[in-house]
Amino acid sequence: MEQRKHCLITGGSRGIGAATAYRFAQAGYKVTFFYRADDDSAEYTRQKIHNITYDVLAYKVDVRDLDAVQSAVTEAVEAFGPVDVLVSNAGVSKIELFTKTTPSEWNRIMDTNIGGLFNVVHTILPSMISRHSGNIVTVSSMWGVCGASCEVCYSTSKAAIIGFTKSLAQEVGPSNIRVNCVAPGVIDTEMNAVLDDETREALCEETPLCRIGSPEEVADAIFYLADDTSSFITGQVLGVNGGYIT
Repeated sequence: MEQRKHCLITGGSRGIGAATAYRFAQAGYKVTFFYRADDDSAEYTRQKIHNITYDVLAYKVDVRDLDAVQSAVTEAVEAFGPVDVLVSNAGVSKIELFTKTTPSEWNRIMDTNIGGLFNVVHTILPSMISRHSGNIVTVSSMWGVCGASCEVCYSTSKAAIIGFTKSLAQEVGPSNIRVNCVAPGVIDTEMNAVLDDETREALCEETPLCRIGSPEEVADAIFYLADDTSSFITGQVLGVNGGYIT
C-alpha cells in the first residue's frame, strides 16, 4: 500500500490556507497546519478536515519565531512522517500610504511574510534534500508582480517571495525538489474584507472575469503545483487573478 503523503501549510486556519488544507485532505494527504492567533477558526478548520480524515494536526505558531517553527515541525514529523509538500501561505498586510508607515510596521510585515517563509523552508528543506524528494509552494500576490498603491510594504514582501521561489527552484532542482508560487488576485478572504463596496465593485469591473475569486480556486492552483501532474514545472509563478493582470 502506498504511503500517504504529508502536507504542511502555514496560515492554515482560514481563507486560502484553510481551503488549501481541506483540498489536500480531500486528496488523501495527512495535513498539518500552522496558525497564529484565531483559535476558533483553527478549530473549525481542524474539525472540518477531521470529518474526512483523522490525520490532521493544528499548531498555534508564530512563523516569525524560528524555535517555535522547529518545535512544531518536529512534532508533526514524529506524528505523520516527513513533510512531502510545504505550502507557505502565512502573511499579513496593511493598507496605508508609505509616508505613514512606521519602521515597526514595515518590520512586522517583512518578518512575517519573508522571515516566516525563511523559517519554515529552512526547517523543512534539509529533509527534502536528504530524501531527494519534495514540493514547496509559496503564496505571493499579483501586487508582488505589478505593485499596488498604499501597499508598498506588502507588495515588496510579495515580490521578494517570487524572487525567493525562482532562486530556490534553481538551487534545489538537482535534488528533485520543485518550488513554485501562486500569485492570487483579489480573493474573497478576511484580508480583503476591509475593502468597501465601491472598491470591491471597481476591482470586479477591472477584472476580465468580472468577479472576485474564491479561496477554493486558489487552493486548486496550489494543489496542481504540488501534484505530480505538474511534475515538469518549477520556478514558476501561477497567477490566479481572473485576468486582472496578464
